[in-house]
Order: sequence, then structure tokens, then C-alpha cells
Amino acid sequence: MSPLPSAGAERLGGSPSVPAIVRTRIRAAVRRRAAADPVQAERRSLLLRLMSLLLQYPDPELVAARPTVAAAVQALPESPAATELAAFTDWFTDEDSDTLARHYVEMFDLRRKSSLYLTYYLHGDTRRRGMALLALAQRYRAAGWDTDGGELPDHLPVVLEFAALAGPGAGEAPLRQHRRGLRLIHSALTAADSPYRHVLAALLTLLPPPTEEDLKAVAELAAQGPPSEDVGLDPYAGGVFAPPGTFVPPAPAPPTRTTHDEDGHR
Repeated sequence: MSPLPSAGAERLGGSPSVPAIVRTRIRAAVRRRAAADPVQAERRSLLLRLMSLLLQYPDPELVAARPTVAAAVQALPESPAATELAAFTDWFTDEDSDTLARHYVEMFDLRRKSSLYLTYYLHGDTRRRGMALLALAQRYRAAGWDTDGGELPDHLPVVLEFAALAGPGAGEAPLRQHRRGLRLIHSALTAADSPYRHVLAALLTLLPPPTEEDLKAVAELAAQGPPSEDVGLDPYAGGVFAPPGTFVPPAPAPPTRTTHDEDGHR
């Protein structure tokens, strides 16, 4: 397709050029068509499903499935995300199961800066976090998706599975909202030289690039750390409000729009 005429160009026959607003709308329509490409959507969904699987605890079932998972990663079309996942599976398939289990627990259960519970980075263990968990659960139900209840709705593998099922508009909205927390997890895993950093790096390639405000907020959260007060998780537990002086994490990242959002699907 030939390029659109520039603002000062004229069509054959002397008619005026395409107005800027028309050019903008045409380009937006092209972007929407590209975003709706079913092949691209299926590839993106597969990437998110693989990330969800690889970030789950390496129980015997997952350990036994490693050759199949590694083959699926190797078959991915070339992309920055696929390269990162391949780097992770190179390590994941070679380690013994006990090492994998110990490393997972150390990275995600014993370190507060690399926890996989995303609302923790915004709200700590406060009632605000409980409301955020409830909102996530309601989002899942509204989309017709029922989790098995084995994990809280903000557990990253759960959020990734929802994104894979519901698509890049509404499905990936929770990932975009928590992109600062995701960057902190990646930073903490990188500092610990954990191979899981590759899975987070793969995910970040699918999200909007960070703004200066994002980077500043992540640095602040990394320096201060999430709050440690055990004040409950209403409505999931009978907690109370955080006491005065409790550390309050940086504000959530502002929502980002996608081409799906422009069409009103969010």
C-alpha cells in the first residue's frame, strides 16, 4: 500500500491532500486490525500461558512435563519474549527437582521483594489490599472465568492465565496496572541472579515501556520495601487498618490504553 500523502502534498488532478485527522484515523484503524490478527493473538496467548505455567511451583507434575514445555518454548516464533523463555527453560530442564523446589521457595516465598502476589506491592497487608483482591475476583467472574480457588486472585500465574484467556484488552489490564510491581520482581530476581528473571523479562516485553515516573516509583519501592505489618486482608480475613506510620507503597501505575481500549473493550 502506498504511503499516505504528506500534509503539503496534493492528489492527481489537484485535489487537496488527506487531512491530518483522517490520516490519524486511518492509521488507528490499521493498528486495530493488526491487534485483532488472530494469529498474533494466539501467539501472545501462548506466551502468557507458558509464563503462567513456568511461574508455578515445580511440583512433580510440572517437573515431569519439562521436556514438553521446553519443546513448546523452542517452537515459538522468534521474539524477545521467546528468547528470554528459552534462556529460562535451558536452566529449568537441567536442574534436579529438589534444587528447583528449594530455589522457587527461596525466591518467591521467603523474599518480600519478589513475591508473586501483585497487590502486595500496592497495598501491603492492609484492608486496601483486600478490596483490590475482591475487585480482581469480580473482574474474573464478570468475564465468565472461575478460578479453582487454590490461589488468591492476584497470584501472578493466575493473572497471566486470565490475560491469556481474556485477551490484551480487558485480560491484560491487571498486568498493566501492576507493571511497577512486576518491574520490582524482575529487579529483585536479577539481583539474586535467579533464572526466573528471564520469565519476568519476557513478560515485561509485552507491556508498555516504563515512564520516568514508573522507574522512580519502582526505585522508591525497592529502597523501602513492601510493608511488613500483619494487619489482615479483609475481606479475606478479619484485619484492621494499618497503624499510623505504616509504609505506603507508591501509587499504582496510571492505566494505559490499548487499541482494544480505544474501541471501548476494557
